[in-house]
Amino acid sequence: MALDLLIKNGVVVDGTGRDRFRADVGVAGGRVVEIGQIKERAHKLIDASELIVAPGFFDPHTHYDAQICWDPLVTCSSWHGVTSVVMGNCGVGIAPCRPEAREIATWDLVNVEGIPFDVLSQGTSWDWQSFPEYIDAAQRRGSALNLAFLAPLTPFRHYVMGEESMERAARPQEIAQIKAMVKEAVAAGAVGFSHTRLRQHIGYQGRPLACRQANLDELKSYANALKELGRGTIEISLSQEIDTLSDEEAQLLDTLLTESGRPVTWLSLVPLHGHVETCLETLDRIEPLIARGGIPQVTAHTSRLQLNLRNPFLMASLNSWKSLFNKTVEEQKRIYRDPKFRSAFREEMTRPQIFTSDWNRVDVDLASNPALKALEKKTIAEISRERGRDPLDTFIDIALEDDLATWFSVSMMDEDILAPLLNDRRTLIGLADGGAHVDLLCDAGYTTYLIGTWSRDKGVLSLEDAVRRITSEPAALFGFPNRGRLAPGLPADIAIFDYNTIGSTGRSQWLNDLPGGGRRLVIPAQGVEYTVVNGEVLYEHGRHTGAMPGRVLRLGAE
Repeated sequence: MALDLLIKNGVVVDGTGRDRFRADVGVAGGRVVEIGQIKERAHKLIDASELIVAPGFFDPHTHYDAQICWDPLVTCSSWHGVTSVVMGNCGVGIAPCRPEAREIATWDLVNVEGIPFDVLSQGTSWDWQSFPEYIDAAQRRGSALNLAFLAPLTPFRHYVMGEESMERAARPQEIAQIKAMVKEAVAAGAVGFSHTRLRQHIGYQGRPLACRQANLDELKSYANALKELGRGTIEISLSQEIDTLSDEEAQLLDTLLTESGRPVTWLSLVPLHGHVETCLETLDRIEPLIARGGIPQVTAHTSRLQLNLRNPFLMASLNSWKSLFNKTVEEQKRIYRDPKFRSAFREEMTRPQIFTSDWNRVDVDLASNPALKALEKKTIAEISRERGRDPLDTFIDIALEDDLATWFSVSMMDEDILAPLLNDRRTLIGLADGGAHVDLLCDAGYTTYLIGTWSRDKGVLSLEDAVRRITSEPAALFGFPNRGRLAPGLPADIAIFDYNTIGSTGRSQWLNDLPGGGRRLVIPAQGVEYTVVNGEVLYEHGRHTGAMPGRVLRLGAE
């Protein structure tokens, strides 16, 4: 009997971390059936000579919750050898949702994920109300990639409590209802639930995202839901200072681990202010929690962030900027001109924040006003010297001179300080945010960047370690030990790439391909020659074959 697919003469890196070896890989019925020297015939043959044959990459942190309605290819993650994604992170999502609450759910995504309101309004299909109906709808529509769903607490609280979910903790009867819905979601296939405590995660009308109002009793109850089911993972945006974990935050992590008996992956450990030692000290200090499954996520690269003062997501953690969200441009301009606003902003910039206080790291990326074109690629520090003005005033004045249409580019840190975190097995490489912050950054290419830059070019990780970090490690954490590895009997999710050319280098590019012609940042892939999902070839030399072989990954159904 002929194989469906035969991959000949490749160098296999199987996702476990063991040494690479040369072998053929045979696929039939959506699964790997043999690895070795294979003589059988096949309906399709891939000559992988001089190529690496690895498990498809498993991305644990995306926000494609709405994008899958209009983009079944799940770009641009699918360009980079990714075969499975986890969405519903950070406590924000669009299910469950009553019809009358769709506008609120949409604004939550606008404010937390940075997706334009018009794009979401035109592109979201809303062919569901409950969470099980949402994942069933995803299965019906079809997808290029495997889709795994966390149950985000914000829409669950809103479904039960209405707008009061943004103002208070739940009462006992409401907690019981929400817990029952979380259990229903996980029983239907959700891979756990997600939550956020971050100040910058604001929702409808600039109010706190609803799950931020959950108290400890609530969180214990929802964690108990996973313990009672015996499965699922918790994802939480936990640390207000993203290079460390406070004692209070560590106590909450301990509580979630205890009450759920399940893994908890938390955000984040990023040496934003250039002090990787702080991150490493945190890992040492909370090592007992990590050993119990409290795994921090780290990033693989330091993209330059795009910032536009019409949608200033990067400033959401600053109290002085709260009044600027969900306002008209004219209202925003009035606030930006106000000396009281500038004074409050200046005072907050004296403390470490998610936005840099080094104006040498902020430049004018793109100006709409022809009179400002000469400023492009210059730093705010440089322009302020030329104008003889304070850098903070210069930054805001340029935006006002361009009717707030100017795009600024922000470099938050130097890249090489990430190396110790990428090599530390106590961390999970993630934080890609695919589908979110479409006008701020695009980190969805971190998989090819990890292999091309950190492994091949810098030698910080071996190829085997780099592949394991983005395949079997995240897959196992989320309850899919059969994904992320190449072995007979396992699902045939495969990335075939040229180790000499793989990468996602250069700056992000703009595409006007969102619903209604909206634009987003994307990062192209290099060196990924074939991507196979559930045994079917999805991409061949960068071209989509027309196949849609993805499926919804449901816990317990593999």
